[in-house]
Amino acid sequence: MIKLVTHIAICSIILLAACENPDPNVDNKGNDELKVLEIERPITKDIMNFQDIIYIPIYSDIYLDQVNQKNLLAATLSIRNTSFNDTLFISKIDYFNTDGDLLRTYVKNLLSLPPMATINYVIEKHDDTGGPGANFIVELNSKNENVAPLIQAVMIGETGNTAFSFATDGYSIKKKK
Repeated sequence: MIKLVTHIAICSIILLAACENPDPNVDNKGNDELKVLEIERPITKDIMNFQDIIYIPIYSDIYLDQVNQKNLLAATLSIRNTSFNDTLFISKIDYFNTDGDLLRTYVKNLLSLPPMATINYVIEKHDDTGGPGANFIVELNSKNENVAPLIQAVMIGETGNTAFSFATDGYSIKKKK
């Protein structure tokens, strides 16, 4: 009887694990977090008065010591609209590696990020294609030049039984009015 209960419990755990979505950027209903925010209608110039290009450093691995020279990290890019009133329009989220090579483009159509909303995008721990000098470039637009989004990356890793995390801030590299 105990063997049967143990066998059922193990099978249940395996089935539940198989049902989980392996992509952290897709919700439980199968929707890509960025795709849900895409807009199809053209945007008029009066909505795009202000443009900013943000550079966000990402670390997909870091040096710990001579034994663990390459410790892999998971990274989450977080784009937060801090405005109570204005929508942010995101036209580019590009991911580059240490050598400056474009690895991925995440935005195909303009994204609309409502007031006080946040989007996150995850680079998996085992995706080491970016290297220690990886980065994102985010291009955004707004009707109001006083919109001040908060764009950060949070990296999480572990070594042995110790976990650690740290964050980096995005930096404006080109503003247009």
